[in-house]
Amino acid sequence: MKKERRKNLTQLAAWTWSWVATLAIATFGPKFIWDDHILLTVLAVTVNFTNGILMIIANRKFFNNLDELERKIHLESLALTLGLAVVVGLTYSLLDVTDLITFDAEISNLVMFIGLAYGIILTVNTRRYS
Repeated sequence: MKKERRKNLTQLAAWTWSWVATLAIATFGPKFIWDDHILLTVLAVTVNFTNGILMIIANRKFFNNLDELERKIHLESLALTLGLAVVVGLTYSLLDVTDLITFDAEISNLVMFIGLAYGIILTVNTRRYS
């Protein structure tokens, strides 16, 4: 069981880093590598999207290999993170739309918030159930 878990975790890490790398290429490639060539940009975005789908499949496989308690911990953490992402994300957007903040609401800030929230909530839930 530990061998299967390590394999699934390694695959998840590989797909995650692959997705991050292809996101960077799709983001910066048009400006710094191929001078806004539309076909290359479409190809890079398509490759990134495909990597994202494969990362999600690897994530599902990893979660399906967890025991019941670990699944409960992750499910609660994901549920709280999803709720926070929707509420905070929409509030953040509303602050921008109503000009209550002086800068543009950037999706990257929300993505960082989601990552931090999930990490913190997962840590708290793991300690709570251990």
